[in-house]
Amino acid sequence: MTPHPLFDVAHVAKFETYVADVGTIFRTFADQDSGCVSYGVLVDGRRWFVKSASTPAAVSSLRRAVSVHQAVSHPVITPLLHSITTDEGLVLVYPWVPGEVLYHPTRSRSGGRTAPGNPMARFRRLPLPDVHAALDAVLGAHLAVEAAGLVAVDLYDGCMLYDFDERRMRLCDLDEYRQGPFTLDADRLPASSRYMAPEEFVRGSVIDVRTTVFNLGRALRLLLDAGDEEDQWRGSRGQLAVIQRATAADPQERFPSVRSLVEAWSTAI
Repeated sequence: MTPHPLFDVAHVAKFETYVADVGTIFRTFADQDSGCVSYGVLVDGRRWFVKSASTPAAVSSLRRAVSVHQAVSHPVITPLLHSITTDEGLVLVYPWVPGEVLYHPTRSRSGGRTAPGNPMARFRRLPLPDVHAALDAVLGAHLAVEAAGLVAVDLYDGCMLYDFDERRMRLCDLDEYRQGPFTLDADRLPASSRYMAPEEFVRGSVIDVRTTVFNLGRALRLLLDAGDEEDQWRGSRGQLAVIQRATAADPQERFPSVRSLVEAWSTAI
């Protein structure tokens, strides 16, 4: 059997040079907040998504991603297929998944969620059954995350990949998820403040499943609203009550597990 250029190699000196010999880079995602550089790569007629890191912080993040994918697998979570070391760092290989990231921040620009053509704005205009199905997919994936003993870190709309043709939600870039609970040893976690729980800003706080519940509650709130100001709620009063409990400032007042949040959400619907 002929070796595959991406899956039957463990180390290359420089990934861009290597790919030029075995395939074609058809898209580059540079200038990312994470410090990683990602590529759409065409090899032997198939497309792949490849994420590379060369700085210590970015390499550490990708190593954590390897651990995350070893711990959890779910149809909604884009799977990690292979990892390759380079002289500069690490490269991760994923399938190329159709869809658009709902929010795509870079170091040079931000915002834009409300622009009419932005994926998030288009998502918010979808019929409610499609939005509910997408949210159910996010919640279902996090039941598997919870079962694996992981807690969400840096969950936000930049992790949500939506296929507008198939009306299908997937998750990607869960690189910062970690085994929990754990004690925060920095001034804050790397995440979007729009989704973060209060304890994620406090050194020495405990990050556990109730933090994940908060993150998911914020995802439900923001994706079921027609705008960024949270004044165009499209859901029901019962759903809003579930979200309010999930996002309580005191962790002890939240749902005690992702499963209990999912059950309450299903009842509210």
